[in-house]
Amino acid sequence: MKNKEITASKKANGKIQYLTEILPEIPTNTILYKKLTGLGATYGELKANRNSIIIEPNKPVISGKCKDPKHKDDNLFGVYEGVYADNIMAYIERSIKQNKHFKILTTPESFHKVQEAFEEMDMDIRYNSFLLFDECHKIVKDSGFRPDIALPMDLFFECENKALVSATPIEFTDPRFEQQKFQTITIKPTFDYVKNINLHATNNLLQAVKEVFAGLKGNCFIFCNSTDTIHSLMQQLGLLDESAVFCSEKSVEKLKGLKFDNVSDIWDKDIMKCYNWLTSRFYNAVDIELEEKPTILLLTDCYFADYTAFDPNTDTIQCVGRFRNGVSSIHHISNTNRNFMVRSKEELKGRISCWKDVYDMLQNHYDYATTLSAKDAYSAVLVSLPYAEMLDEKGRTRYFKIDNYINTELVKGYYNCPDNLYEAYKNCDAFTINHYSFLDYKLGDYEKLQRTNKSISIKEKRKIMVQQLELLGECQTEMEYQFKRDLEKADSFIVEAYDKIGKGEIERLKYNRKKIKEAMIITDYHTKITGTEVSLMIYNSFEAGKWYSRKFIKEEINRIFNLFGIEPKKAVTSHTILDFFHAVEKKRKNTKGYQLTMRKGI
Repeated sequence: MKNKEITASKKANGKIQYLTEILPEIPTNTILYKKLTGLGATYGELKANRNSIIIEPNKPVISGKCKDPKHKDDNLFGVYEGVYADNIMAYIERSIKQNKHFKILTTPESFHKVQEAFEEMDMDIRYNSFLLFDECHKIVKDSGFRPDIALPMDLFFECENKALVSATPIEFTDPRFEQQKFQTITIKPTFDYVKNINLHATNNLLQAVKEVFAGLKGNCFIFCNSTDTIHSLMQQLGLLDESAVFCSEKSVEKLKGLKFDNVSDIWDKDIMKCYNWLTSRFYNAVDIELEEKPTILLLTDCYFADYTAFDPNTDTIQCVGRFRNGVSSIHHISNTNRNFMVRSKEELKGRISCWKDVYDMLQNHYDYATTLSAKDAYSAVLVSLPYAEMLDEKGRTRYFKIDNYINTELVKGYYNCPDNLYEAYKNCDAFTINHYSFLDYKLGDYEKLQRTNKSISIKEKRKIMVQQLELLGECQTEMEYQFKRDLEKADSFIVEAYDKIGKGEIERLKYNRKKIKEAMIITDYHTKITGTEVSLMIYNSFEAGKWYSRKFIKEEINRIFNLFGIEPKKAVTSHTILDFFHAVEKKRKNTKGYQLTMRKGI
């Protein structure tokens, strides 16, 4: 692929040259690597003297540009959910009558409606419009969860006039770029455009955010691609009344269901607060124009929402680039996860190659199978193979999905440990690390993940919690008391047991709840806390609603009395249980006993 460079400089007034000043029109078969956000690539195409169809990543971008006063005379038309082919046809007819170029902005998922409108009007989209895919790195970044984002690309390659643009493009492996001799035009700034960033690695995201927030002033914009994480942090930090959230339509409804109403699916300056939280819907292309320069924070949780990971080479650059008048400071707060694999691009390509070899081999067996049952067996295996994910419904390779897999795995490798994340930013030519810190706490997100793991038994969770209580030791700070409150919320019984009888006794009793409860009651008796220890012990051994034999009742009550050194005034018999429970005599398999119905006393 041919590469070409064009320089961009600052003018006398300090403003950066607009793209149209150095590249009047984007040439066809071009990937425009503009390096800087806000250079005006889309602006230039909307002003260009030709029909244009611009594919934008999502609705907020389109809404923002259609409302922008700079384009009030540019005949813009937005296409997204709720806009149909008939609406597009009416717009095209109106544009033709008014002798205006049509300027259609569409989401990738709605592009098919534009195509349908052109076909209905007997117009060939391939020859009468310039097709521009804006923020083209999103084709790669979003292919993992937006299967239709690459749908326009088949028609894109058939178009006579076409280009892609991004400040942060990712390498494409689709062979059609080489076959059609695409060129890359890089806009190279002649001035220093590198920004300072403060990197805060931590083992506890909540506490790190609390600590960093304490030192901030003015308005903050917090990027985090998880509305669950956002809502949890707003609650725990006490910021619900001082916050606004900008997210997808579904997440808007979710937050309103949680009684949080200051939320929108488009950027709206009118609802802005001191703390403004934005999901990935607002990482790209949206213009946020403010008089002040806000503080920017990026939050990553590798344990409970690994999709909140930022790629320094794309996501971080794009987030910071939303603010057209600049920012005061940038902070990235992140935990890291040793379970994230670190693989090179070559290793990942080799992995995919192996997947393909296995798939092709089994596909060959399927093609030459001589019975329906054999074909059925091979088919069941084929669809479960990793490489099947890289194919479309026609069995063709989805190169953008492969690119997505490689990019996602590379980024996850950055978050394997703090050193890797530090190196990722160090190797990114858009940032200089201004300040680096590791905010370390006694208990962190890894420990929280362990105790909330639903796949392990209660006994195993309690072992983990006892270890964490040992790590915590005697609480001295409010933060440490909060950690202990979190543990109590998770399992108050084991925390109380640890406080009363300690780790050694809990382990000696092999985490048996009944035996631990006995030990706790005896401890209370010896410290004379309540005076009701015998009753508590009885209620620990017997439960209302259950049947017990006379023999077991007599032996168990005697055992409990002996534990406390009690000499009863009258002989212990099975009838003694009636001092503690309402019960009915009942036989089971010719064995006499009692069916306990309800407790007496405490």
